[in-house]
Amino acid sequence: MLSEIRQANSDTRVQYVLMVIFGGLCILAAFSPFEYTVRVTTVGTLFGFTAGIWVSHLVQVLRRAIDANTTVTPQTD
Repeated sequence: MLSEIRQANSDTRVQYVLMVIFGGLCILAAFSPFEYTVRVTTVGTLFGFTAGIWVSHLVQVLRRAIDANTTVTPQTD
């Protein structure tokens, strides 16, 4: 799995790193000693960032796949 991540382009690697960072912060915030409402707000916000990056990554991968499969061939009459 690490070799696949190393072969991925830099945008994908940055997105993976951000997802891991925000996901880890989300877990840390869930177990933090803060007041309940502060924890819920923080976890919700961090989870929103994580989910947003994940959806963005999926759209980017889908767009690259569409571009790779769409080839323009000249028509000959």
